[in-house]
Amino acid sequence: MPLLRDVFIALSQNDALNEASKKVGLKFGASKVVAGITVEDTIERIKDINAQGMSVSFDNLGEFVTERSDALKEKDLILEMIQAIGDNGVDASASIKLTQIGLHIDYDFCLLNIREIVEAAKAQDMFVNIDMENHDSYDDTIRIVDTLIEEFDNVGTVLQSYLFTAKDDVYKYKDNRIRFVKGAYKESPQVALQEKADIDKALELLIRLHLTNGSGFTSIATHDHNIIENIIEFIKENDIPNDQFEFQMLFGFRKDLQRELVDRGYNVCVYIPFGSDWYAYFMRRLAERPQNINLVVKSITKNPMFKTGAAAAGMIVAGLALAKVFKK
Repeated sequence: MPLLRDVFIALSQNDALNEASKKVGLKFGASKVVAGITVEDTIERIKDINAQGMSVSFDNLGEFVTERSDALKEKDLILEMIQAIGDNGVDASASIKLTQIGLHIDYDFCLLNIREIVEAAKAQDMFVNIDMENHDSYDDTIRIVDTLIEEFDNVGTVLQSYLFTAKDDVYKYKDNRIRFVKGAYKESPQVALQEKADIDKALELLIRLHLTNGSGFTSIATHDHNIIENIIEFIKENDIPNDQFEFQMLFGFRKDLQRELVDRGYNVCVYIPFGSDWYAYFMRRLAERPQNINLVVKSITKNPMFKTGAAAAGMIVAGLALAKVFKK
């Protein structure tokens, strides 16, 4: 439903709601999809996921940072998580949003920060995935990815199937580790596909191309069981070994499917976000999968703290209620 998707994306960009969400922490349903606020809490979640036979890719929540001091603070938190992962011996990689560490402040400043992160990860034998964000960030993100790939062997990036440039990028990065997603930002018809059916079809095509061209590892990031089964059939038909790919899913989503894939012998990686800046992330997840709104509304309104009339909770519920109206 394009209109409902637009509503959620608009909510994700609402500064008042974003700030309100930080005041209530993870008490109003966000704990179902966010692993924790602190590094310590998140490490415990990672241990639990590892015990279920799955690896993890962590994401320090927050993006589009505009102050150098904030970018440095976020970089330091990422470095703290990398060190904690090494100290605890858990199976996890890093997913980094460049706008969180200075991409929209200064290109060279951002490059310096991401180099420090990749070097720290390299010391822990850890892979770093450079997340792809909105199209306005695309060119600079690609520039940084290309620079890092020349210097390091533990770096990859994300290709969004709705972008018209994605097919060319598959061939460009055929020997690199790539995560494939549909795309979670609202983009113009000039740069991106608009219809779900077209985006889904493009995602399958891109994954198949990467699996059969070059030597790059393929991360298949989708909760769509139809796409997953289609790709599994393709993998079997082409005798692609299991160590050449993995399925990735978001923390808190389709846990049953995650466990099923592990039981069937496939590699599964859980993308876990952590931190207090969870609201924009969650709204975009609802934009991708609006049927989750019922779960969220129930979780929030059943929470005892909701009855105290907390203003922040009220603002969040108001945003969700607005979206539900558009769903009818």
